[in-house]
Amino acid sequence: MTLSMDAGTGGFEALPARPGKIIAIHLSYASRADQRGRRPAAPSYFLKPSSSVAASGSTIERPAGTELLAFEGEIALIIGEPARRVSIQDAWTHVAFVTAANDFGLYDLRANDKGSNVRSKGGDGFTPVGPSLLDARQLDPAALRVRTWVNGTLAQDDTTAGLIFSLPQLVADLSQHFTLESGDVILTGTPAGSSVVSPGDVVEVEVDAPALGLSTSRLVTTVTQGETSFDPSIGSLPAVDDTQRAEAWGSREAAGLPTESPRLSEALRAKLESVPVAALSQQLRKRGLNNVTIDGVRPMHPGTKIVGTAKTLRFVPGREDLFQSHGGGYNAQKRAFDAVGEGEIIVIEARGETGSGTLGDILALRAQARGAAGIITDGGVRDYDAVAAIGIPVYSKGAHAAVLGRKHVPWDTDVTIGCGGTTVQPGDILVGDGDGVIVIPPALAEEVVDAALAQEDEDAWVADQVRAGHPVDGLFPMNDEWKGRYQSWKLSR
Repeated sequence: MTLSMDAGTGGFEALPARPGKIIAIHLSYASRADQRGRRPAAPSYFLKPSSSVAASGSTIERPAGTELLAFEGEIALIIGEPARRVSIQDAWTHVAFVTAANDFGLYDLRANDKGSNVRSKGGDGFTPVGPSLLDARQLDPAALRVRTWVNGTLAQDDTTAGLIFSLPQLVADLSQHFTLESGDVILTGTPAGSSVVSPGDVVEVEVDAPALGLSTSRLVTTVTQGETSFDPSIGSLPAVDDTQRAEAWGSREAAGLPTESPRLSEALRAKLESVPVAALSQQLRKRGLNNVTIDGVRPMHPGTKIVGTAKTLRFVPGREDLFQSHGGGYNAQKRAFDAVGEGEIIVIEARGETGSGTLGDILALRAQARGAAGIITDGGVRDYDAVAAIGIPVYSKGAHAAVLGRKHVPWDTDVTIGCGGTTVQPGDILVGDGDGVIVIPPALAEEVVDAALAQEDEDAWVADQVRAGHPVDGLFPMNDEWKGRYQSWKLSR
């Protein structure tokens, strides 16, 4: 072990040297992966600048105009002897020290640096470490614990027994790709319980070896409120949506968001596919819901039925400075098409503005590949013939060749929107046919579709009576006499 404690000041007091590299892993604990709903088959990583390192007792600034600063208590490994293409069996001998770390992240800046986390995790003070080091030679890498407290309340508590990838595996894997040099720091991931903190909150992280009675002591960081906003003329601005809020807080419930509606059951989907929109509209009207039709949109493929749950996307009116900050990079439009789930319908608020396209063939292909049930927009579609050839059901106001920047700025996703004069919430059920598109509150879907099916049977019987020569007076709608005849017919079936 060649490292010595000579890092000096500048936030590196707890480290033996200023690290050349800080490598962090995206997902490594089973508890966190299960919380996120995705378990990786292999580890993946990102880099943090050494300027993000801070000492215990330091502060971290939540920049002005942001809301989603999240903590992540982690075990940090400090490399001793350089490692290059080492085996898992030998990897731990290249670790000099173990300490506590907090991998802070600002989710407001995550979207435009997807995966790299350059801005969302690279800010000054975003990597507190310390306050003391544990000699790795004394430790069993499979028997370490990490705990995090927020304002004195335990928020995270897990051990390395809960890792998907062991600590030696992470060292060995990274050494396959580049040399791990003396003083490099590996942040080994965070367990479930990471959440959002606000100015005034105090976050503490401790790593220990319970069986040996060894501890780093608590790494303490206090959150402060920044006063300087980001300059829109230089780069992208902070942007959040409900997906980012849910991931930052740990769940939709923790973020104060409504829980997502479950996918349509196959039985309910089949019933909705068998009922005309007109019949559903009639039943909703009977229940006092009149403003549930998306007006002005027509199917790209006549005769195509569309059924699914809403995945919403909102555009705001075009403005050059806002398009500069929100229109490029991994913007809200791209995020929506990348995240749409099987059986969902992307519903776009374009304010009825037809002077620009709101999607084209590439995004239509992405939606189809994701298993989306269709796309509905109260704006235009560019590459209209190419989109039509893809075959995914699309309802729109027609074709337009212009791109977003002419009339629209992609703004946010997974929020309540207005499309075709109708309010649509994420998870609402949509059904479309030649008569148009209707929005059904999920809680009413079973009741409404069953009533519509019953009404369809009744209407079919009435139509048969009209074909037989009966006048419509008293038959449509049915008076008591005709209702009696209908009930007798039903019982005889």
